[in-house]
Amino acid sequence: MTSLHLPDTATAASAAVLAAGEHSAPVTDWAARVGWLVGLGLFVALVYWLMREGWKWRGTLQGDLPAPADAPQDPGPAKLSLSGRYHGSTTAGQWLDRIVAHGLGTRSRAELTLTDAGLDVVRPGAADFFVPLADLREARLDKGIAGKVLAEGGLLVVTWQLGDKLLDSGFRSDHAAEHNEWVDVLNTMIKNSTKEGAER
Repeated sequence: MTSLHLPDTATAASAAVLAAGEHSAPVTDWAARVGWLVGLGLFVALVYWLMREGWKWRGTLQGDLPAPADAPQDPGPAKLSLSGRYHGSTTAGQWLDRIVAHGLGTRSRAELTLTDAGLDVVRPGAADFFVPLADLREARLDKGIAGKVLAEGGLLVVTWQLGDKLLDSGFRSDHAAEHNEWVDVLNTMIKNSTKEGAER
């Protein structure tokens, strides 16, 4: 009688484990990775170029806007001063219509000084500008301008006349509690200036 030999159970299990473990090491497809990185780099460069061209195109459209005034030699004593950031200027009432002509679209640090002559804006690394008192129209608290959104009342917005266009310029003090005083004093000066002009 022929005997039937069954494989040893332990030996069969060991062979199965070894077979399962015999996988080839993953191969890195460097060509595909490099291709993706180059493609991503080109895409970022294209987006940057389009943004730059859009900025230049907007500046060209605003070419008829006159340059802001220069600060007078003797503006008089300061009524208020403020250190903070300039967040940009837009067409008045249109907080996304950024003004880029004459460097007004460049965000920067800013030192504001209010005198009887007007508002002097000194910007390290960017073009300074001056708003004569006669060109100031309004001051208010707001929360956003030119793509910058802050908490409610976190932005001091000054409306002023430049040529035939009304602009809103946004500032944020390093000490936001100063905003209310600026709104009060600016609006009082604007009201008094308007009243004096009407009486003449």
